[in-house]
Amino acid sequence: MNILPGNMRFGAGQPVKRLEDKRLLTGKGQFIDDRPEDGALWLHVLRSPHAHAKIASVDIKAAAGMPGVQAVYTGADLVADNVGTLPTLLVFPRPDGSPMTAPPRRLLAHELVRFAGEPVAAVVATSRVAAQTAAEAIAIEYEVLPSVVDPLAATKPGAPVVWEGAPDNIAAVMSYGDAAAVEAAFADAAHKISLDVVSQRLVPSAMEPRSTIAEVDKKSGRLILHTQSQTPGSTRDILAEAVLKRPKESIRVLVGDIGGGFGHKTSLYPEDGIVAYAAVKLGRNVRWRGERGDEFVGGTHGRDLTSTAEFALDAKGRVQAYRVRSVGGTGAYLSGAGTIIPLVLGPFVQSGVYDLPLVHYEVKAVMTHTAPVGAYRGAGRPEGVFIVERLMDAAARQIGIDPRTIRKVNYVKPGQLPYTNPVGQVYDSGAFAHMLERACQLADWDGFAARKKAARKVGLLYGRGLTSYIEWTGGRAHTETVSLHATAEGRIILHSGTQAMGQGLQTTYTQMVADSLGIAMDKIDVVQGDTDLATGFGSVGSRSLFVGGTAVAVSTNDLIAKAREKASQLLEASVDDIEYHSGWLTVVGTDRRIGLFEIAKHERGARLSVDSTGEVDGPSWPNGTHICEVEIDPETGITRVARYTTVDDVGIAVNPMLVKGQVHGGVAQGIGQALYEGVSYDADGQLLSASYQDYCVPRADDIPPITVTLDDSAPCRTNPLGAKGCGESGAIGGPPCIVNGVMDALGEFGIKTLQTPLTPMKVWQAIRDAKAAAT
Repeated sequence: MNILPGNMRFGAGQPVKRLEDKRLLTGKGQFIDDRPEDGALWLHVLRSPHAHAKIASVDIKAAAGMPGVQAVYTGADLVADNVGTLPTLLVFPRPDGSPMTAPPRRLLAHELVRFAGEPVAAVVATSRVAAQTAAEAIAIEYEVLPSVVDPLAATKPGAPVVWEGAPDNIAAVMSYGDAAAVEAAFADAAHKISLDVVSQRLVPSAMEPRSTIAEVDKKSGRLILHTQSQTPGSTRDILAEAVLKRPKESIRVLVGDIGGGFGHKTSLYPEDGIVAYAAVKLGRNVRWRGERGDEFVGGTHGRDLTSTAEFALDAKGRVQAYRVRSVGGTGAYLSGAGTIIPLVLGPFVQSGVYDLPLVHYEVKAVMTHTAPVGAYRGAGRPEGVFIVERLMDAAARQIGIDPRTIRKVNYVKPGQLPYTNPVGQVYDSGAFAHMLERACQLADWDGFAARKKAARKVGLLYGRGLTSYIEWTGGRAHTETVSLHATAEGRIILHSGTQAMGQGLQTTYTQMVADSLGIAMDKIDVVQGDTDLATGFGSVGSRSLFVGGTAVAVSTNDLIAKAREKASQLLEASVDDIEYHSGWLTVVGTDRRIGLFEIAKHERGARLSVDSTGEVDGPSWPNGTHICEVEIDPETGITRVARYTTVDDVGIAVNPMLVKGQVHGGVAQGIGQALYEGVSYDADGQLLSASYQDYCVPRADDIPPITVTLDDSAPCRTNPLGAKGCGESGAIGGPPCIVNGVMDALGEFGIKTLQTPLTPMKVWQAIRDAKAAAT
């Protein structure tokens, strides 16, 4: 971890309004579709209508001869041109201990398709309409094969096989803990709780669908890719080294404004690759703009984890052992994080904020004939926390104790920190019981009974949900490099490899630089999304501020140090006698001074520059308590979240206003997961929820007032800012909190569990069945 001077300031605690907003809200954003066409060709992707089929033949003659068509590409063409496949991490074992393998993810399917929506051909034409029209003229004969869409069914004998390298469809497995010790603890337990828990598959709903433009610079021959990517550096490297097989220095990736990322824009997609290939092949600018349907059928999905979880408890509610068996669906192809999410990231937090002495986790990553699963806000951590928090509430209800009490009995205590959890992850800081107490007070826990009584008078069921969550953040990349420049024109320019996509990084970084250097915010420029200027790890896993921000803090310190050295030479004084303050370097005890920007005039390129690396000691562990109250109309099954309160430990918040906004957004997505959203395939692998007509997302009036309180009593100890990631917290604490609230409201009917999304039909049917069973 970098050690910084104790007197450095980083703008912490100031709710500065977002600098980005005026530009974005007045239509001056620079999204990909805002770029002028400049004679670019348009590419359209033809997708497979079948979930599993052999490609018997492809006839492109009619399409190739249509007006405006410049080229038609098939999987066979790309294989002939030695175009590579999208890489994944093959680092886990299969059930028999053999190394895992995976089907090659090609830009266009070759010989076999494995999910409905897989790209099979691409048409490049002078207009978007011409490309779409020509694609309809491509004649493809398929030999349809049996398919399997349910991960549990995929593991059964005789199930259709997705990839011959895994005849049981199990891509990989992982296990944690001591199975024998856990079994012995269950044998002697006073109480045993078992619960089936499903985190259903979701479709990320970023405001802006994916899009890409590729061009070849006529002078240098370099390929320039304009795309939406949270990780521009790795996007460039994959395109260069894995797909096009050319030096990475020959490609420049540029990322402008992104209309939402949420994890599913973290890597290279087939559409990006085929646009780049076509631009190189034709020597023309080529662009592709996805429609919403392309995201539903061709983008990565999120979640898809089915688990059976069990607690063994003593008479007082202390957990003696914890056992979880999970099956995570990966889809037909393994995305970059497709197996890491269920096999690693979920288990990292599956014990939550609790000191659980014995655990045994078994996890299988299973392939199906469906769209690939990848990162989506939280990526494994929402699933892991959902399991333990649902089980905590079920245990409290079965034993007959307060849901707060069972949590307090099992919390990791302050004296145990730093605490190593059952899978070896170290919580450096936290005050879990304190967070619960604050949340209960702010949520008016004691007033719940009166509100429930009032709801009953108008015929509504009323319940309360509670969740204590924790999140692992950092993306396993604990360094970030930035460059900082002071120019002769009087500006400070920061180049960072992290990527803005709505979090407010321009504001936060500007705040930090302004406070550290004493320079006005309107003189500071933050530049991201250009691999020629910065190639860091990018923005994933809520790492941007606590890792990227650390690099920013280091760079301001480095720039001051370098400026002092230069000033000592120009002022002919010892470095130790040079003092920096608000853009001026002064010889202590004299009136001799020189400005930072004046020094820049004497430097090569008329700018004073430093390249700085920020390093943190490990991940950060944001945590907190969420409490909600829900009301249910038993006649319709409609559930409404009436109140929502959170207390979140994000360490030291540089900009509390932005952090609260992140929590609000995460909770909104958590409400979607709990009550509304869910992917549905039919038995033949056809996506039934392929538009917003069939895939429900929450609207503004579905979101209650959310009271967010930040607690900085336990700052992070792994980075010099004391900050913890915050971008995914709401999406982690939200779903179990709301589901626990619904189950509390339905408890009077003896309903013990329902699987999300808790749609009106599902809730209404459960009430109806419970009433019928009671008569």
